[in-house]
Amino acid sequence: MQDYVRRILTSSVYEVAEETPLEKMQLLSARLGAEVLLKREDMQPVFSFKIRGAHNRIAQLTASERARGVICASAGNHAQGVALSATRLGIRSIVVMPTTTPVIKIGAVRRLGGEVVLFGDGFDAARAHAAELAEQHGYVVVHPFDDPDVIAGQGTIGMELLRQHPGELGAIYVPVGGGGLAGGIAAFVKFLRPEVKVIGVEPEEAASMKAAIEAGHPVALDQVGLFADGVAVRQVGTETFRLCRELLDDIVTVTADEICAAIKDIFDDMRAIAEPAGALALAGLRRQVERGEAPRGALIAINSGANVNFDRLRYVAERAEIGERAEALLSVEIPEQRGSYRAFMRLLGQRSITEFNYRFAHGSTAKIFVGIKLGRGDTEKREIITLLENHGLKVIDLTDNEVAKLHVRYMVGGRVNDLEDETVFRFQFPERPGALLKFLEGLHDAWNISLFHYRNHGADYGRVLVGVQVPAETRTDFIAHIDAIGFPYWDETDNPAYRQFLDHERA
Repeated sequence: MQDYVRRILTSSVYEVAEETPLEKMQLLSARLGAEVLLKREDMQPVFSFKIRGAHNRIAQLTASERARGVICASAGNHAQGVALSATRLGIRSIVVMPTTTPVIKIGAVRRLGGEVVLFGDGFDAARAHAAELAEQHGYVVVHPFDDPDVIAGQGTIGMELLRQHPGELGAIYVPVGGGGLAGGIAAFVKFLRPEVKVIGVEPEEAASMKAAIEAGHPVALDQVGLFADGVAVRQVGTETFRLCRELLDDIVTVTADEICAAIKDIFDDMRAIAEPAGALALAGLRRQVERGEAPRGALIAINSGANVNFDRLRYVAERAEIGERAEALLSVEIPEQRGSYRAFMRLLGQRSITEFNYRFAHGSTAKIFVGIKLGRGDTEKREIITLLENHGLKVIDLTDNEVAKLHVRYMVGGRVNDLEDETVFRFQFPERPGALLKFLEGLHDAWNISLFHYRNHGADYGRVLVGVQVPAETRTDFIAHIDAIGFPYWDETDNPAYRQFLDHERA
């Protein structure tokens, strides 16, 4: 730690970076009953903390290294830091970015003077290509996290925090991708104030540091979710793993819905829009406070960045209320007779309905898909379910059902009679121009598509619900075929949302 403290105190970050404010979140603090503060790294010149580490590394280059030029692989924030720093110092910069990178980040890198090369569906493919280019052309690689100078640059945030909040401090929540930010902050904070907890936060779908610590060494995840693209790293670094294993007090994982809720919290309090990775730490802070697991004292979350495509906010807004447990999604069976809808609404009283989907079907019962606004989270949801069940109505809770949230709510009523051998799968593929066509071309004509729902959420990957008629004797061949397509998938044939609203057998 002494070496890192020395590097942090002598770093060059303030030649281009700024000391960002630490601001209290008044609304969230009142709601949680805890003092919550936000470190505003979204206010850096490149709207991300990454400028700190990138410049501290590039500033250390020798004259001969500067003449060779620098190269990096990045989903966007590190790329902008490298481009700005290199341009300020008169150095050529090449930036390899995944093809899934938000357009706003690609444009920003180019405006800052970086030469952009788009390659691969994720960070790891881009990193491998950058390494090849560096080998071919002699560029100096500026690693996004696993480099002592980069780690020290990010660690200057820890130095600022202890100066900005010298009083009682319970914990600092830090987003974790490759681990450079968490390692740098922890090295400084634990050296001066070892009683302060430093807690890493990862998305459940990209928890590479948690997996590494559990295994005792860095491991490569089979796949990572790309929603929080700034932390979508399959394998953490060797040095960052060493630091995080020694210095982090805990690692919290959160869902995409919880991240969306945290983005909304930041907007409500600060009138600022965070990118998903930027709100990650606050989502972890909220989870620990709500579960009674947060330490006493002030709680700080790092808002690591604000580089987000505007159209992605559509997805964020849709999922935020579910993430903060402010909406319940329910399947309810009511009598298929006149007046049933009115009677159902009377049971709910003055509660706000966010969604109501219904289509007539022959039979004695009607299945409705209903969204209900909640003021008291899961407690109120359980009360509503109990109320409905006590009046003889069959209820299925779909609030956390991905198929219901992503697809079925837009498809209620689409039943077909006499449809045989239907099997339903949910697919996920990187969202970019032509991706849907590529997916469709991968499906073989030997099996008939009986259901298809795709919706562009303005997010990072496309989500498709596909029904295919697969006779039992060809199922093995079909599974082998979709395995070969190469996209992650889930068999949803037994999903209750599908069974209730789309399956012909249950009509």
